[in-house]
Amino acid sequence: MDITRSSPAPVRVVAVPPEPEPAGLTALPEPTTAEPLQPLPTVAVTAVTATTTSVTATDVRGRRRRSRPRDLLALLRPGQWVKNLAVVPLALLDAQAWGATAFLRTGWAVLGFTLASALVYVVNDLADRERDRLHPVKRHRPIASGRVSTAAAGVLTGLLALSLTGWAVAGPAWHWWPTALYLALSLAYSQGLKHVPLVDAFIVATGFVLRLVQGSLLVGARMSEWLALCVFSLCLMLALGKRRHEMTAAGRAHRPALRGYTLAFLDHLVVLVAVLTAVSYVLYLRDDAALAAGASLVTLLSAPCAVFGLARYLQLLLVEEGGGNPVHVLFRDRATLVNAALWAVLVALALLLPHASA
Repeated sequence: MDITRSSPAPVRVVAVPPEPEPAGLTALPEPTTAEPLQPLPTVAVTAVTATTTSVTATDVRGRRRRSRPRDLLALLRPGQWVKNLAVVPLALLDAQAWGATAFLRTGWAVLGFTLASALVYVVNDLADRERDRLHPVKRHRPIASGRVSTAAAGVLTGLLALSLTGWAVAGPAWHWWPTALYLALSLAYSQGLKHVPLVDAFIVATGFVLRLVQGSLLVGARMSEWLALCVFSLCLMLALGKRRHEMTAAGRAHRPALRGYTLAFLDHLVVLVAVLTAVSYVLYLRDDAALAAGASLVTLLSAPCAVFGLARYLQLLLVEEGGGNPVHVLFRDRATLVNAALWAVLVALALLLPHASA
């Protein structure tokens, strides 16, 4: 019994020491300086992280605000405006049309088609934003990526439409019908014709012929049928080449019209249209070009440049698997640029020889 009574005593002795331990520990000077210092770096890091996060979020919002005008400009695709500069001034190939008035009217035609093509680009991107998100390259476009909202794109569409209307009213009466026809075809293209194989590419090529007609109409020059056929076949070749590149890069799911094509079919079409382009160009030089008899040799020398340019594009398309952006392919390839420079010099000589002999 004595043993059982004495057993609780050690229990009490053992249970008592833990109570004064916290008081003793807090009385020690070293732990008081060590323990409060441990949470301070964590608090400081948290505060710095929160501050950095808020600053970063503010910077991102500021960058989005600053980049919005740039995104709106990218939506207009200024890199594609060179198409108007390359096609509309072809009306000046008629030497009789040269003069200050002709150049001003050519610039007016370029301005009109630049506004019209920009309007078409915005409308197409609005209609294709869901489909563009599936494409490895087009998903970075301003609307598809979400950098430009549909509301902002709608406002931009209205501004372009008003500007184009002002351009038509300020110009010569009824000389704007090629641009109006281009807009009508482009609207039909956006609403469903772009999903019809072959028709989609033919509409794109027809738009470039209308550019040529607009320039000739404002300048007052006679439009050559061979030149129109050459422009049509050349642009058709570029459109078909672009579709071939899309098939190899993203498959057929991106564009429904691609289901009506195969790589072999597109290869045959591209070569066929390239031959038509070369033949129509030579026939234009022989029958309709405003050249003097002394320029026949220069004309003969320019034909190989045209054939080389077509062959180089086919090489870039079929061998190097390029052609996704014809403007970038044609204006960034060194061989094409050198050939185009030589070609331009020969054509300029052929056009200036009649004036020099006179």
